Amino acid sequence: MARKILNIAIVLLVAVILLIAGLEVFSSYPNGALVYNTEAPVQSVKSIIVHASAKKTWTIMSEVNKWETWESDNKSPVLKGAFKSGNSFTWKSNGLRIHSTIKIAEPYSKIAWSGPAFGCFAIHTWTFTGLPNGNTRVDVRESMQGWLVSLMTDKFQTGLDASLNKWLSSLKIRAEK
Repeated sequence: MARKILNIAIVLLVAVILLIAGLEVFSSYPNGALVYNTEAPVQSVKSIIVHASAKKTWTIMSEVNKWETWESDNKSPVLKGAFKSGNSFTWKSNGLRIHSTIKIAEPYSKIAWSGPAFGCFAIHTWTFTGLPNGNTRVDVRESMQGWLVSLMTDKFQTGLDASLNKWLSSLKIRAEK
């Protein structure tokens, strides 16, 4: 009897593994210049005023390899080469290893990247608007889609909102030093 239960458990485990592998292999994500997906199941838009120039604030965000020094949730970021459209970087966030490709790198005004992680695909867009008083308004928009995101929409939404709020706060603190 115990052997029969073990065999059933193994068959179920293999079926789940094959299902997940199939979802990963056959999921298709946008590969163009899309900078936000208004149809994605998880979306977040946040902003903050930073008491620093757009040049300084944008530069901090563009220094991917230094993210971990001021934003503790972004682990092991590695950008090989210049921060420019078409180049890629890897990093970890909330336990997920992410491979992102820079879509837009407009100095001192806009940054966008997108990339897949297990069960999801995210698009980040950051806009830096210099204000007449020398401050900067930073707007960030992120959309997430994929089979895992669709299964756990509430968890991903809550996590994304918290993550972007923390990232903006950390950016503000770093830029205002």
